[in-house]
Amino acid sequence: MIRVYGIELSLHPLFVLILMVSVLTGQFLELLTLFLIVFIHELGHVCAALLVGVNVRSVQLLPFGGVAVIEDHGRLTAVREIGIALAGPLQNGIMILMALALKQVEYGNIAYLDYFIGANAMIALFNLLPVLPLDGGKVLQAALSMLLPYYYTLLWTGRVSIAASLLVIMSALLPLGSGGGLQLNLLMIGAFLLYSNWTDQRNLPYRFVGFLMNRERIYERYLLAENIARPIVAASAKPLDEILRLFKRNHYHYIYVMNNDRDIVAVMPEQRLIASYFGK
Repeated sequence: MIRVYGIELSLHPLFVLILMVSVLTGQFLELLTLFLIVFIHELGHVCAALLVGVNVRSVQLLPFGGVAVIEDHGRLTAVREIGIALAGPLQNGIMILMALALKQVEYGNIAYLDYFIGANAMIALFNLLPVLPLDGGKVLQAALSMLLPYYYTLLWTGRVSIAASLLVIMSALLPLGSGGGLQLNLLMIGAFLLYSNWTDQRNLPYRFVGFLMNRERIYERYLLAENIARPIVAASAKPLDEILRLFKRNHYHYIYVMNNDRDIVAVMPEQRLIASYFGK
């Protein structure tokens, strides 16, 4: 574990395990190349986050990507989140183009360049799968959060990702039923995805509270842009937390309170409900 400009860099134990195996099998150069590719991939995420004013606390490198812990403090809009997620695969695309250019002028070892291109393509395509915590899953989650309530976006993208992780694990174990061998790499990937998504689901309440605490920025953007507030109509007996779960990420809300006769009896800005929620 090392620190670079306040960012903590570390290797996942899975990467360390593959490193040990590569030394025994004589594939150390391939793994070193893989490490470089993953590092540049993650560097793309870090640079994109810093460019939009978001702090990066730590980066953990994996054989197929990495995990960056970001402190957004309400600055991370859906569009910025998509941009940060795509910055990693973009680096893989740039490296592929550079390697193709070297092949075109016949510079360097052609076999190594082919491996370099293939490894970049594999890492980029894998990370673009629409499963959390991969880049494609983050892009999908951020895009859906612009259309659907934020809480339910987090809830259902997490649940779908857990189901996808279980399918990966089942695919790794399936050959055992027909007398085949265990697909260890696939099993480790599935286990990592499952653990990450299970942890995220357990932390969902805390992430949602953070979302509510940073709603002041939405109000500021609403005032500056003079946008139309999005109404939420709710019965007076509806629990407060259920109303808050209807809030959308990029919209400011007014809550119209309705009585049993379906008459509007009060109109409240969202700050009032949030203050009441934290006041409890």
